Amino acid sequence: MNVYDCLEKRGFIAGATNPHLRKALLQPISFYLGFDPTADSLHLGHLVGIMVMAWMKKFGHKTHALVGGATGRIGDPSGKSVERPFLEDAIITSNVQAIHKFLEKIFSRAAGEEKVVFLNNNDWLSQFSFIDFLRDVGKHFRMSTMLAKESVRLRLESEEGMSFTEFTYQMLQAYDFYYLSKHHGVTLQLGGTDQWGNITAGIELGRRLSAPPLYGLTFPLLTRSDGKKFGKSEGGAVWLSAERLSPYQFYQYLMGIPDADIPRMMALLTFMEMEEIQEIEHRMSLSDYIPNSAQKRLAEEVTRFVHGDDGLKIAQQVTATASPGSSASLDAKSLEVIAKDMPHEEIASSEILGQRFVDVASARGWVSSKSEAMRLIKNKGAYLNNIAIDDPFFIFDAGQLIDKTFFLISIGKKKKILVRLRF
Repeated sequence: MNVYDCLEKRGFIAGATNPHLRKALLQPISFYLGFDPTADSLHLGHLVGIMVMAWMKKFGHKTHALVGGATGRIGDPSGKSVERPFLEDAIITSNVQAIHKFLEKIFSRAAGEEKVVFLNNNDWLSQFSFIDFLRDVGKHFRMSTMLAKESVRLRLESEEGMSFTEFTYQMLQAYDFYYLSKHHGVTLQLGGTDQWGNITAGIELGRRLSAPPLYGLTFPLLTRSDGKKFGKSEGGAVWLSAERLSPYQFYQYLMGIPDADIPRMMALLTFMEMEEIQEIEHRMSLSDYIPNSAQKRLAEEVTRFVHGDDGLKIAQQVTATASPGSSASLDAKSLEVIAKDMPHEEIASSEILGQRFVDVASARGWVSSKSEAMRLIKNKGAYLNNIAIDDPFFIFDAGQLIDKTFFLISIGKKKKILVRLRF
């Protein structure tokens, strides 16, 4: 199968700049996808692009992963309503290194013999002086075309407007495409739908500088069935780095995906065969379907790809230990192991022992109010050490401690807190 057909079947293709791209992909080509170093970790939304790269790699195409050490100093205005705050150079450098390290690890788990080439555009863009860039590159851009780009037009029509710095971003990304074409034989750039303008700017620059034919392929942004973006949780972004978000918390986020979004998420974020995904979708409509079994399969597949077998094992272990009503053994040794992989707090014994659950839960911010804590107990949503709390006047005491040290609190189905007492 042509990789284009595979990507199209799974819902990856939002747009292509040339109707001949499918034919071009019959032979191995070199391609790239760029990442902004705005943080020291990528998030769940980036995983769609990573999966496109992984499929391309699996089909034998040469993969280039570019992290924008130079363009990160400017900030891509695409899809943004206000200008991004500038980051210090040292932070950008650190972020670039962290993202490169993560991508190296994740692509080591992706099929395909071709090794991934990792690049930083600061290596070539930093060699330009401002005057040289304007003379050698800027002269090939036309103001009317640049102003017509949707990302520019929308910002110019907004109250915020657009700075000259942001306006020139498309020139920098366009030059990246030309540079990679010239020095690495890259002929295809991948990007989200918000990157269409930047990609076509690179193709036009390549045409003006007599580069070989260049192509662009865009993939959809990761959105829910109601149109809202995926990738946000109570704590913020759903990070891919284990240092930012533990494998357990990542796994739990995926376990909470609504049924309506499961088939599409499986198609975009896993290597599962489409026939199996369609069968799971069918089973989900039957009366004997076991709730959350599809979520469990999705969480297993995606967590294994992002965090490896060890990360998945930890996530499953913590899930089993921290599940309300679970019969899993709770002891200090087990809880010490999982402490770093789930939310945990250290509390002075005087602040919790002898205190009512509703008072502690509201004071610590586990719930928004005492009345909410009362409702939680009434609805059988509060657990201590995996045992339901059924008394609205429940009081913590030392006899309930696990090995005289821990309390395991569950607030509803998703929120778990490991509490270590400080005496």
